[in-house]
Amino acid sequence: MTEQELSNAMHTYGDTVYRLALCRLQNAADAEDVYQDVFLRLLEQRSGPWDRERLKAWLIRTALNRCADLGRLRRRRGMLPLEEVPDLSGPVDETAAELWDAVARLPEKLRTAVHLFYGEGYESGEIGALLGIPAATVRSRLRRARAELRTVLGGFDDEESVSEADGSHPYARWAE
Repeated sequence: MTEQELSNAMHTYGDTVYRLALCRLQNAADAEDVYQDVFLRLLEQRSGPWDRERLKAWLIRTALNRCADLGRLRRRRGMLPLEEVPDLSGPVDETAAELWDAVARLPEKLRTAVHLFYGEGYESGEIGALLGIPAATVRSRLRRARAELRTVLGGFDDEESVSEADGSHPYARWAE
C-alpha cells in the first residue's frame, strides 16, 4: 500500500476506526492505540488495490480484533472510565448526549451492535459478518439494547407502539 492510499484510508475511515475502538474499549488512549495499530497493519498489507467496501470491512474487523487484544490486556491493569474522558465530539444537543451516555453504559456486546447499526449504518447481516455471529443474534442484541435504553431513558411503556416486526418503529431495519 502506498503512503497516498494510506492517507486516503485514514482520512476516509479514521473516524470510524477510532469511534468503534472508543465504543468498545471506553478508553481514549486505548482507542488511539487501536487506531494507530490498525493503520500500521494496513500499511504493511502487500495486496493490490482495495475496493471501498472491502477496505472498510477489513479496517473494522482489524479494529475489533485489536480491541479484543487490548481488552485482555486491560483486564490486567486499571482503566480510566469513559465518564472521565473529555468529550471530543461535542454533542449536537443534550438529548443526543444523554442517549449516547446511556449507550456507553450498555454491556460491550450490546454497545458494539448499537454503534455499528446506528453510528456506522451497517445492516444486521453485515454486522453479523463483521462480528462472526448470525444476523438474528445481532437483531436480538439490538432489541435488548433498545429495551435497556428504553428503561434507562424512560421510553414507551406500550410495546405495540415500538414494534419492529410490523415496521412501525421509526428505526426498524432488517437485513435481507
